[in-house]
Amino acid sequence: MQNRTSSKFFNPKTLTVVFCFVLIPLILILLAVRPAVASVPKHFDEITFKPLPELKLPPYEQFKLKNGMTVFLMEDHELPLVSGNLMVRTGSRNEDADRTGLASLTGSVLRSGGTIKTPANPLNELLEQKAASIESGISVNSGSVSFSSLTEDLPQVFDLFAEVIQSPALPQDKIDLTKFQARGAIARRNDQANGILGREFRKLIYGATSPYARTVEYATIDRITQADVKSFYQSQFQPENFILGIVGDINPVEMKKTIEAKFGNFKPRTDGSKSVLNGSVQQAQSSGIFFASKPELTQSSIQIGHLGGKVIDRDYPALSVMNDILSGFGGRLFNEVRSRQGLAYSVYASWSPQFDYPGVFVAGGDTKSESTVPFIRGVLKEIDRIRTEPVTQDELQRAKDSVINSFVFNFDDRSKVLSRVMRYEYFGYPKDYLFQYQKAVAATTIQDIQQAAARNLKPSQLVTMVVGNEKAIVPALSTLNQSVKAIDISIKGAK
Repeated sequence: MQNRTSSKFFNPKTLTVVFCFVLIPLILILLAVRPAVASVPKHFDEITFKPLPELKLPPYEQFKLKNGMTVFLMEDHELPLVSGNLMVRTGSRNEDADRTGLASLTGSVLRSGGTIKTPANPLNELLEQKAASIESGISVNSGSVSFSSLTEDLPQVFDLFAEVIQSPALPQDKIDLTKFQARGAIARRNDQANGILGREFRKLIYGATSPYARTVEYATIDRITQADVKSFYQSQFQPENFILGIVGDINPVEMKKTIEAKFGNFKPRTDGSKSVLNGSVQQAQSSGIFFASKPELTQSSIQIGHLGGKVIDRDYPALSVMNDILSGFGGRLFNEVRSRQGLAYSVYASWSPQFDYPGVFVAGGDTKSESTVPFIRGVLKEIDRIRTEPVTQDELQRAKDSVINSFVFNFDDRSKVLSRVMRYEYFGYPKDYLFQYQKAVAATTIQDIQQAAARNLKPSQLVTMVVGNEKAIVPALSTLNQSVKAIDISIKGAK
């Protein structure tokens, strides 16, 4: 007996109806969304890109309060956020050598200690509730106090920001805590080879007592008192030393009124203190190899370099292009020392100028102990080659494109733009310096690079610093035909 249900389901007419009204539309839909046949991919050097748009500074307002404080305002209404940064003309180079660490300690306690009106714990709780922040610090040649806030919380957060700057409590307990943390950092400072390397290399270049290289010791941190902290704050945090920048979802007219109300009456408490530095910076060690022993290591960390220059120097644009040819992924050091010779885990070079004092030129990296001497020879060879042989047109174009194209990252956020404008104001640079530099890079020629390298890279003044296991370095460092001097990295006053 035939099953009626199955007979009805497989009826030819029924199948025809299903095919016409269900299957055919489904097939057409699938065909419509089927990916197109991919075209043959182009080789990477056949791919072309549109030129980057011309970079321009967003509009901003600049004014000065009667007490000498400079202010920059820049609107950005993309998000309901406001951020600000106060740059202060100060720095650890302004502290007395026998109290090294005073500036950093002051910069930390300025925020961590709360204010006279709002102690530390309530200040922390208020900021946490608002998802806001206020931070402070002092580096070698500048200080900063910054804030970030939602637009709706700006009045309260800005009040706290003004308090931190003008009436910090600087309490003894927070000073003691920061000193305790500094002592801990001293005790651990020889734990990492690269920490030793950077610290001791700077001493070789600038001198152990230079404000650009001196280090915090137990004796210097223990010598600092609350009176020292208050005195340093009062001498440095004066309105004529302030450059305030605010960017974000603001009304400039209202913001200007708020700034004048909160900072306009701020007066100096004592006579201001300017930088204690006079004259030019001189390189301390003119040549030689210096070694710090870490017997437990199976590799060497190395830096080779000498005193460099300033950002404002005429050769800086050409040296930037040279640096890109010499270093980085695809640079000469990477291709030759790391890839072809296999002598390095990492290798680099950097022409690193500073805005108002000479920076350093440094090349270096990490390599296994037995490759230490070949690594040094390989790096020295590439430094000499870029001085004496013209770079190729391909190298020039690749490096110029890399440097120029990176400019877009200076403008991808308005806070970065305003920070750069403030930095030029702080160090006395032209407001359009970035664009001058960009044009100079674009105009750089092969001859410019060779001449700049010959003028600024000085093989006879290169100082080499090595941190590693002396017994495992074979051949020995002495085979480099330079004097080898051991560096004492023991911590003075350690218990």
